[in-house]
Parts: sequence; structure tokens; C-alpha cells
Amino acid sequence: MNFSDKDVLFVLGDIIDRGPHGMKILKDMMLRTNVYPILGNHEYMAITAIPWLMQEITEETVEKIDSEMMQGLIEWMNVGGSSSIIEFRGLSRDEQEAILDYLSEFELYDVVEAGDKEYVLVHVGLDNFVQERSLSDYDLSEILFHKPDYEIRYFKEKYLVTGHTPTRVAYAAERGVLLEELTSEEYQDVIFKKNNHIAIDCGASFGGKLGCICLDTLEEYYV
Repeated sequence: MNFSDKDVLFVLGDIIDRGPHGMKILKDMMLRTNVYPILGNHEYMAITAIPWLMQEITEETVEKIDSEMMQGLIEWMNVGGSSSIIEFRGLSRDEQEAILDYLSEFELYDVVEAGDKEYVLVHVGLDNFVQERSLSDYDLSEILFHKPDYEIRYFKEKYLVTGHTPTRVAYAAERGVLLEELTSEEYQDVIFKKNNHIAIDCGASFGGKLGCICLDTLEEYYV
């Protein structure tokens, strides 16, 4: 990509839980003033659980954990949070506090102009979408926990850019088949574009690629 200090990088969530070094990636991003993170559902689950993880685990603190917190921890671990928990617990107290402060600053969405186009950047999509509805009116669940519909055009003039759902799922749907019906050799792990929608999660943590798109030129990059 030849990423430099002159560039701006937006990261559309799910930075953690996809391997053993999510905290290391966060610590690197924290040092870069030209990297802007968007909140993903994995980061949200981490934010709700980390304050408890920062306590010394004793019989007393375990007794104080309520059913809602326990359910949140279980759900986070079920989607890959165990590796992040282990890595987080190995950080110093100062590093833990810095990570929590950084995660708390993640935006739910961003709107940017590049070239002659305007882009709305979110992690998953916009549930209960209405053209006239302001982005600030969408609640957290509508942005973080509902998959987008690639068959509708969300905006007439703007482009929607999302992550979260591996694009191989969208390409399988385009072929009229379920993802489970395809072999790994048939997956299309590249950026998916349709109806002013750009989906960039190319399945990096599932054997696919890490995808990135330059909004100035729409040039695509893959690792």
C-alpha cells in the first residue's frame, strides 16, 4: 500500500479476537495519528468486559459478577475473545488503561469525502434504514449487530463502506448458492461492490485476504 504519514487509514472494526495479537495491533494503531478506528462488535464486547478483567480475580470479585456480565463474557469468548483476554491480562496496568481509553474513543461511523464522492463508513451496516433518517439517529444495535442488505441501495448519492461480513458470503449469494456449498478454492475473497455498497472484509482471519481500498482512486490492495 505504501502507507505513509500523508495518508489516512480507516479501520472498520473487528481488530481484535482474530488471532493472538489484537492488543499488539491496537497499541500500534494508538501511536498513529492518521489511523481512525470504527467500532466493531468485537471491540464493543471488549469494552463491556474489560473493566471487570482489570480487577484482581478473587473470590470476592467473582461473587460480584452479575448474570449480564457473565453472559457478555461468554458471548465474547464464543466469538474469539479468549485470545484477546489472555493477551490483555498479560499487559501492564498502564497499558490496560490505555487500551480501554483508546477503545472508548472508537466512533460508530464516519463520513468522508474522497475524489468527487462521499462515503459512509460503518462496521456492519444500517438496520431499519430510511433515506431521510440521520446517521446520528441509528442506535448501536442497528449499526453493529445486523448484516447489510446488498440488494438495496442505501444512499442515492453516497457510498456505504462496511466490514464484518466476509465478502465470500456475498459472492456466494450472487451465484445463488450457500457458502457451505463452495470449496475453499471457489471462494472469492476480494472486495464486493453493488448498489453503491463497498464491502471490504475479505476473510483475512478465515484463510482469505486482508482487503483495503483507496477511496481517492478506488484502487484495491490485498495481503
